[in-house]
Amino acid sequence: MADYYGTLGVAQSATDDEIKKAYRKLARQLHPDVNPDPAAQERFKAVTAAYEVLSDPQKRQVVDLGGDPLSSGQGAGGSPFGQGFGGGAFTGGLGDIMDAFFGAGGGGGRGPRSRLRQGADALIRIDCDLSETVFGTTRELTIDTAVLCDTCTGAGTEPGTSPEVCETCQGRGEVQAVQRSFLGQVMTSRACARCSGTGQVFPHPCHTCDGDGRVRARRTLQVKIPAGIESGMRIRLTGEGEVGPGGGPSGDLFVEVVEREHEVFTRDGDDLHCRLPLPMTAAALGTTLKLETLDGQEQLDIAPGTQPDEVLTLRARGVPHLRGTGRGDLFAHLDVQVPTRLDARQEELLRELAALRDEERPGSTGKASGRFGRRRR
Repeated sequence: MADYYGTLGVAQSATDDEIKKAYRKLARQLHPDVNPDPAAQERFKAVTAAYEVLSDPQKRQVVDLGGDPLSSGQGAGGSPFGQGFGGGAFTGGLGDIMDAFFGAGGGGGRGPRSRLRQGADALIRIDCDLSETVFGTTRELTIDTAVLCDTCTGAGTEPGTSPEVCETCQGRGEVQAVQRSFLGQVMTSRACARCSGTGQVFPHPCHTCDGDGRVRARRTLQVKIPAGIESGMRIRLTGEGEVGPGGGPSGDLFVEVVEREHEVFTRDGDDLHCRLPLPMTAAALGTTLKLETLDGQEQLDIAPGTQPDEVLTLRARGVPHLRGTGRGDLFAHLDVQVPTRLDARQEELLRELAALRDEERPGSTGKASGRFGRRRR
């Protein structure tokens, strides 16, 4: 007589849950879709036969009394596995075996699925000016999404009517069929095509939503843009996405911010940068510049002898920190401009200045070196 308990690796006192757990583990290891080894396939047949016996209370009682229910004729149909694998919803694929064990209702099948399902998330992009992302703002959005049907409030039926039990699957949401495979007779379960697995049909679907429980509509809402947000970041509005089929819970709405380029300032994280043109004479003599920042007009003192590409820093005139307090800085890069065209008088004055500073031939002073110092007019 076959040792069914030993085949599954459980004790004779094992509970039904322990037997099922042992079979799950072995089925995942030995199923032909996972392990094509012929020896594994033979063992899979034995393991399945053992589970078919021990999961049936009457057959297990025969085993405990010293008999063999398969050899005693209880396994009909000429197959060494009787009438399938304990009536379970198995197919030749490992996925259906897992569905049979882990689906609704355990090994007996999946059961009817709910009409109510989670709605999809929605995404919308909005363009914002730099001032809006720096200081924050509130925007009004107009979006087209699926909303709850006002006529049936998500039920999917005409007012005054109700769904009926599907006659094809008798409300189970699935239909079963027996087919033969190299493992013997197996019973397969599939979602009912008539009711799409819900176990219900709608003789009188809602005329507004055609039984879906939702319709598409345009609506407006307000979104707060926080100060310091960066381009590409998304704001999540919980429950403002698509209503789910059957009037299920809504998904979320994600608002992605796209920051427009500014004509003066560029952004680097929480810092702002700009370039200020500065005449050569102003850089040499010093001056005062006015800079129109996002906070208002600022006065910049340019010291005499300012060199090209010097940077002036305006503390806390940048972007507010999105997570935390304080702000970044504003950096003004000075772009000293050398005149490219001189009239006769201007050239004369510059030559006089060069003579006074002994700079007519910089290489002759002995202070300059390298290839720039050796250059001549």
